[in-house]
Amino acid sequence: MRVGVAELIDDFTEMFPMWVSRLLITADTYEWALTAGRVATGFATSIIMSPAEAGVEGVKPEDTPDGRPGIYAQIYHTDRVMLRIQLLFRIGQCILTCPTTALFDGLRDTKRRFKVGKSLSTFGDGFQREDEVAGRKVWRIPVMEGEFIVEESLGVVRGVAGGMFLIFAGDRASGLKAAEAAVEAISRVEGVILPFPGGICRSGSKVGSLKYKLRASTNHLFCPSIRSLVKDTKIPEGVNSVYEIVINGLSLDSVRKALRVGIDAASHVDGVKYITTANYGGKLGPYKLYLSETLR
Repeated sequence: MRVGVAELIDDFTEMFPMWVSRLLITADTYEWALTAGRVATGFATSIIMSPAEAGVEGVKPEDTPDGRPGIYAQIYHTDRVMLRIQLLFRIGQCILTCPTTALFDGLRDTKRRFKVGKSLSTFGDGFQREDEVAGRKVWRIPVMEGEFIVEESLGVVRGVAGGMFLIFAGDRASGLKAAEAAVEAISRVEGVILPFPGGICRSGSKVGSLKYKLRASTNHLFCPSIRSLVKDTKIPEGVNSVYEIVINGLSLDSVRKALRVGIDAASHVDGVKYITTANYGGKLGPYKLYLSETLR
């Protein structure tokens, strides 16, 4: 099946559920809101070794409770208790400390909630006070700049993690250009994040190791530089660089849409040979989606 200039090697991407909270960060300027979001979502590419998976959404909120510029950030974890801890750490260290920011819930319709804001309010050392902003219960915490406003509770839902496709290119330059095009297209899809640096992963991994006691190691089947050394290599002739795009989302539909627009954008870049994906034989997670299904 041809997709743009590339051949689609159809297979299913295997996804799994993770708990997720969506933060609505506002500030005096968009730049400061984005700074807080980026810092709060650092060191969060893969739960394999990072303490969480996280990222900033590309779509800006149309309205914010305080009428200021804002961004959405998502924090994921497989364990609900650990997610709450990560929220406390990341909000307390990265958003509360950032100039002019305030924090509101980005999942207001969810019943399951963490009272993270109330816990953080104790930083006020007894000088904090309850208030309301746009119908939301908040805490005003005194800080040297003025006040940090944080909503009392944050929603938490089951999101979908691990949606993925691979870009096989003739050279690194064209592969990276295609990956960047995919990231740009996906950034316009609401409710999804790309947890890897700049939205792109160059070092896809497999579970375990052939030689060492590791949780994960390089996915040798997809490494062009050792194609001649790997008996069952997945790299066709003419492919010399591979990039992976990993997508997490608030719902399966949002991930499906992100896969569709990302594949379409990447497949129209000259030098891209194939688009495909990889999986763990259905053992990793309950969500299985063939790439051809996302294009319909």
